[in-house]
Amino acid sequence: MNDAAFDWLYPERIQLLSRRHWTPLSVAKKAARFLADAPGRKILDIGSGVGKFCLVGARFFPEAHFCGVEQRRELYYYALAAKEATRTGNVDFINANFTQIDLSEYDGFYFYNAFFENLDDNDRIDQQIEYSSSLYVYYSRYLFKALDSKPSGTRLVTFHSMENEVPPSYQVVDASIDLLLKMWVKR
Repeated sequence: MNDAAFDWLYPERIQLLSRRHWTPLSVAKKAARFLADAPGRKILDIGSGVGKFCLVGARFFPEAHFCGVEQRRELYYYALAAKEATRTGNVDFINANFTQIDLSEYDGFYFYNAFFENLDDNDRIDQQIEYSSSLYVYYSRYLFKALDSKPSGTRLVTFHSMENEVPPSYQVVDASIDLLLKMWVKR
């Protein structure tokens, strides 16, 4: 399967956002392989959009559990519909702001710079949520503190991140050649 085939799970308007806003399949597989390093892992996608990363991860790594948190209700419903269409069992989606859930429940995290929309007013998904540079700072600091409180060995994957949310206690252990995809482990 390729990205275009996967994107047929969604309406045309959502398909058109795919190249810029949804994780490419090749990246999703690499990230999920790193995060699902042992059976029973609970992995959270922060700003999961239409659920592409979680669905791909769950498909290829059935012994792990993937969860996506997305604050936009419309995207959350598209993720649920895609879950049903693909009959994927080891995945859940939460419709909330990531600051409203307990991050301590998760062993690993996937982050495709969900906060950047607060800085770039030219390429937003929609106008359904509030945007501001102060929200970017708030979300980055919140995630930084949550990640910093995680135990040694916690895994994190960032894609297109400015790395403001990554504490210095995390070390890059692998990266793509272009450095857009990075795998981290907390020391």
